[in-house]
Amino acid sequence: MTLTASQLHGFSQGIASGEVSNAQIAAFTMAVYFQDLSIQERVDWTNAVKSSGFTIDWSDMSIPGPILDKHSTGGIGDGVSLMLAPMLAACGAYIPMIAGRGLAHTGGTIDKLESFPGYNTGVSIDEFKNVVRDVGYSIIRQTDELAPTDSRVYSVRDVTATVESIGLITASIISKKLAAGINSLVLDVKTGNGAVMQSLEDSRTLAKSLVDVSNGAGVKTSALITDMSQPLSFNAGNSLEILESIEFLKGGKSHPRLSECVYALGSQALVDSGLYEKLDQAATALKNSISSGLALEKFAQMVDRMGGDTAVIENTDLLPQANIIKPVYADRTGYVNSFDLRAIGMSIVSLGGGRTIPGQAINHSVGLQNIVQAGSRVTPLKSSQPLCFIHASTEKDCEEAERKIIESISIDSDPCKFVPLFHEIVK
Repeated sequence: MTLTASQLHGFSQGIASGEVSNAQIAAFTMAVYFQDLSIQERVDWTNAVKSSGFTIDWSDMSIPGPILDKHSTGGIGDGVSLMLAPMLAACGAYIPMIAGRGLAHTGGTIDKLESFPGYNTGVSIDEFKNVVRDVGYSIIRQTDELAPTDSRVYSVRDVTATVESIGLITASIISKKLAAGINSLVLDVKTGNGAVMQSLEDSRTLAKSLVDVSNGAGVKTSALITDMSQPLSFNAGNSLEILESIEFLKGGKSHPRLSECVYALGSQALVDSGLYEKLDQAATALKNSISSGLALEKFAQMVDRMGGDTAVIENTDLLPQANIIKPVYADRTGYVNSFDLRAIGMSIVSLGGGRTIPGQAINHSVGLQNIVQAGSRVTPLKSSQPLCFIHASTEKDCEEAERKIIESISIDSDPCKFVPLFHEIVK
């Protein structure tokens, strides 16, 4: 049986109004999980979820450039949005980014931004639009006004073991992007042991679904499939990733994989939006946004308009600071070969940097700093390079995280084979 657009729209409206019970939602999600949805049904369901709430209209704002967005399926040390959004704004794009909180072992952009004292991720839609128009971008959390069906369906998916349904993941991600009123979208679909989809085949299937549905709904979309089998940046944890983002925007030291990811996604976004014809031209413009200081200026303007303390940008010691900072050394001599990123992510959760139940308060100061890169030679000697520095609130938390990290990083006698960041692009 094929579900019609009208049927899906009616069901979505019933979910948003409360007429449809959680039991009925559970039956629907399980049916989709086992029977799946066709591409047309995914497009229709995604549009139905979007239409359950408010869709942002930019026609009254006189926006002089393309309206676009970027989305990542998440990983460890994935703070790309924090750097890329102001860079894109400095290149003439407008980015209304509706981001999420941390989920399971992965960090969330909203949690990271709330490390800034005073930053309000819950401003009104009108203020959100004003900041995007005036600054070029803004990042807020999902509100009850946007795609409310998704919030109810997601909570049911979590308890019915249907979180990994491709059709439901697609609708959840794309519906919120459509509700933001964007013209184009670039997706970063992760693959590897730190990703939601761990095999390349599954990641490719998800990327194709996201691209097909988003394009089918009228938004020009590309997806880059990128590796998440090793950390994407030096730091993992909310305030620590803000620290790294500020350093990046100032043109300082940056993780090679993080830089590669930022510039590739940004270049694709600028070409898809029509601002540039070629990827190398777009990459040059992005680099100039850093060297000119304009991207950092956009970042400061956005933080200020969202109520955040911009003094943090000049003095990062104003970010939340952990009580304990301790180096972790290898238990043997050799080369870092691989990471169990899911376990590393859960070690940050156990430190208090993530949630084990919805709505739980988190500690923005905890996490891992200066994480060793794959291929590095390490030893147990205290004079050698640590595996990382743990930022913790208690000695007990620190000891537990240290044990998990040592277990999660594989050390071999020979250097590892290089794992490329990019696998392929889906259009």
